[in-house]
Amino acid sequence: MKRLLLVCMLLVVAAGTSFSQNNVLTVASYNLRYNTPNDGVNAWPNRKEMVKGLVRFHDFDIFGVQEALVGQLKDVAELTDYAYYGKGRDDGKEGGEHSAIFYKKSRFKLLKSGDFWLSETPDVPGKGWDATCCNRICSWGQFQDQTTKKTFYFFNVHFDHQGKEARRQSGHLMVKKISEIAGKSNVILTGDFNSTPETEQIQTIRTILNDTHEVTKDKPYGPEGTFNSFKFDAKMENRIDYIFTGKNIDVLKYGVLTDALEQRYPSDHQPVVVKAVLK
Repeated sequence: MKRLLLVCMLLVVAAGTSFSQNNVLTVASYNLRYNTPNDGVNAWPNRKEMVKGLVRFHDFDIFGVQEALVGQLKDVAELTDYAYYGKGRDDGKEGGEHSAIFYKKSRFKLLKSGDFWLSETPDVPGKGWDATCCNRICSWGQFQDQTTKKTFYFFNVHFDHQGKEARRQSGHLMVKKISEIAGKSNVILTGDFNSTPETEQIQTIRTILNDTHEVTKDKPYGPEGTFNSFKFDAKMENRIDYIFTGKNIDVLKYGVLTDALEQRYPSDHQPVVVKAVLK
């Protein structure tokens, strides 16, 4: 009888562990570096299989990409487990770089989606504040996890790299739009914010969302910085790529991956990855 009771208890524990593992989401943010022949040996055609291999091996469930042109999105989508959503920043269609969201088709159902621009007129394509280079876009989706039936909103964005005021105001706009769109729902925000943690824009976002680097239950893994400039010996001291999560999401692990092949990185940014559980 004691032996039977012990077996039953072990089965319950095993079942509980399996169930909890099924709840874990592998979330990533990855600036892919846009496709330009000016990058020479690091041009996209020489990197795309490395990027796809990294995504496949680390088995991302859902991830945001930045700087991706539509051809790059189609290349990554050759990983047939994934679908993606996102519009081009130039015209709200396919023009220019995208801040797209890739997700496993078997696990997630896209319920709603949309886009807005980082500007004083977020509903139409355009530059904001002191930005001079480019339109900047945020794409978002509401997803249902078919494993747990829980829903959440996922936002993915790329802040301006030149305009200091544009970055500052973009932080306030993100808080406003996330609050309007997601309300009190679970939220995940990924992106290249071109901003270090002490800046006003990052601190503003942290008023409503957790910086996963700061709340992970395990010690952060990998370098502090997330930008390598295609230099294998880069110090990578500055953290400019982030994953933020809502207050009702547990962050189990946080890491900055340094996968490389023959001392070449797949992109000029490192992917940021977290293991998270929606409560």
